Amino acid sequence: MAAPHISYSGSQTSRDPVNIKDIHFYAPGLKKFKTTEYASQDERAFVSVSVTGDACALKCEHCNTKVLLRMDDVPQNKSLFETCQEIAAKGARGVLVSGGSDRQGRVPLLQHMEDLKRVRRELGLTIRVHPGLVSEEVAEGLAEVGIDGAMVDIIGAEETIKEVYHLDYGVDEYERTLERLQRHGVPTIPHIILGLHFGRMLGEKRALELIASYPPKVLVIVVFMPLYGTPMANVAPPAPEEVGAFFNKARRTLPDTPIMLGCARPYGESKKRIDRFAIDAGLNGIAYPAEGMVEYATQQGLTPHFHDACCGVNW
Repeated sequence: MAAPHISYSGSQTSRDPVNIKDIHFYAPGLKKFKTTEYASQDERAFVSVSVTGDACALKCEHCNTKVLLRMDDVPQNKSLFETCQEIAAKGARGVLVSGGSDRQGRVPLLQHMEDLKRVRRELGLTIRVHPGLVSEEVAEGLAEVGIDGAMVDIIGAEETIKEVYHLDYGVDEYERTLERLQRHGVPTIPHIILGLHFGRMLGEKRALELIASYPPKVLVIVVFMPLYGTPMANVAPPAPEEVGAFFNKARRTLPDTPIMLGCARPYGESKKRIDRFAIDAGLNGIAYPAEGMVEYATQQGLTPHFHDACCGVNW
């Protein structure tokens, strides 16, 4: 018996405009993951590394460094290359290099560029980075490394930049990041966080417009989820119907761009509804899919593929 269709506001977008027959499911090693449909995760295949440990100068309202706690550290007595060398020896095929931001919203990657070049040249790992806001020097360095993608949160409302990220910038600073990366030929994987402004949709439409002006390698959409120990722990995320409507808008705006539903979103029944909306809207992949989503996608005529990596990494 086919799963029931869940309707929501906004027009339904079919998969036909992009002729998608496949759907990809992802389980990176940030956490242990298992459902009855996805039970073979290799947690060490794709590893996330923080170059700052759990330190971050911004302490954003939605995160407060909690996300960094899930990542491997670079020990004080080792370089980033040595850390990646050990990760590769344990079977890793890819690495996400991330970390906390400084007061300018930048992850301190410049000092690690030579190590990243060695990781690419000597270890052959897939490399993705969370650079934060990108300077000219960092964009140039990432281009020389030849990374597989720069994962950048794009914020479309000044209120959110100031009140959630604690940065004194306008939206134009995020556009400059996209422009610098594109000019240097660095593949971009922008992220839009739905409901980032204390659970309310505010700058997401503007963020999507900016991204469309600098066509990305992959667009990742995530949904605000309250985290224990943060100032927004008790904030309600946006309704699944509102999230589904945005999925449709993103699919229409970027009909030829792979769009993924990333790791973060609320748990429970909301997650199941959001994941179904993603499949219905024609998104190309889902990280940590809810129970039943593989079956649901198959019922829609899609062929599922599984990857123990960040969304968009297909090895």
